Amino acid sequence: MGATGLTGRMVVEKLLKHTGVSSVVVPVRRSLGLKSPKLAEHLVDFDALESHSEIFKVDALVCCLGTTIKKAGSQEAFRKVDYEYAHRAAKLARAAGVNRLILMSAIGASAQSTVFYSRVKGELEDAVRGLGFDYLSIYHPSLLLGDRKEHRTGEAIGMAVMPLANRALIGPLQKYRAIEAEVVAAAMVNELIESAEAKDSRPVINVREYDDIRRLAKQG
Repeated sequence: MGATGLTGRMVVEKLLKHTGVSSVVVPVRRSLGLKSPKLAEHLVDFDALESHSEIFKVDALVCCLGTTIKKAGSQEAFRKVDYEYAHRAAKLARAAGVNRLILMSAIGASAQSTVFYSRVKGELEDAVRGLGFDYLSIYHPSLLLGDRKEHRTGEAIGMAVMPLANRALIGPLQKYRAIEAEVVAAAMVNELIESAEAKDSRPVINVREYDDIRRLAKQG
């Protein structure tokens, strides 16, 4: 989910190249324009995800869905994408027997946050925790660095100053460092492959922040 976004597209591309992956199922509103015998692309109406329940019969779900309030147009529209679509996809996957979910959230996510963006992300985290996945990994990146197709002024400014700011963020503050979307995507793919081989039968919930994400990205 979220395959047309910055990180989501990178996840798809890396999965398509991975020899341990036989098929990548991608629900999208518009085609990615990628060609691969492994790619199963489905053009869907995200407001009617339940009518596409059969495509959620997979081994694992990776959800990178996300927008901005400016792009969405309102807080209500933002919540529909970042909470409702993602939550419904997770429920459909779980109902189909999927036991593994890797979820893109954000640093500072908390259902108790006074910041609307962080509160919605936190509410989604709480909701998917309650679905009973055997393996759940929640990613908490700060500002994502990379070449977006759409222009986001705030993020562009952030990317310009973050190389200096990153050096100042040390110790407990290091988790707020900006991180390349490429690194996050690599970490997700590596963790996805590793989780398929995990022998531990106990439920696992991980929260991945800056250091952990970089460590996972190097393991492939």
